[in-house]
Amino acid sequence: MPMAADDIAAMIRAAIPDAMVEITDLAGDGDHYAARVVAPSFAGMSRVKQHQTVYAALGGRMGGVLHALQLTTAAA
Repeated sequence: MPMAADDIAAMIRAAIPDAMVEITDLAGDGDHYAARVVAPSFAGMSRVKQHQTVYAALGGRMGGVLHALQLTTAAA
């Protein structure tokens, strides 16, 4: 069963409380999403570390329940 966009955003916000999160369903199938995550706490982190932080927030759901996530991150 695919994840809902609201569930993805809630998991990211729970792990990164200062994050502004925008989720877009790319294919309309609830299985392919784009996420834009902007957080002051990303300041000083490399882009790779920012992405790792977001993936960690999703608790291993990438590749399983969450099939595809196009990720854009930035420090606020």
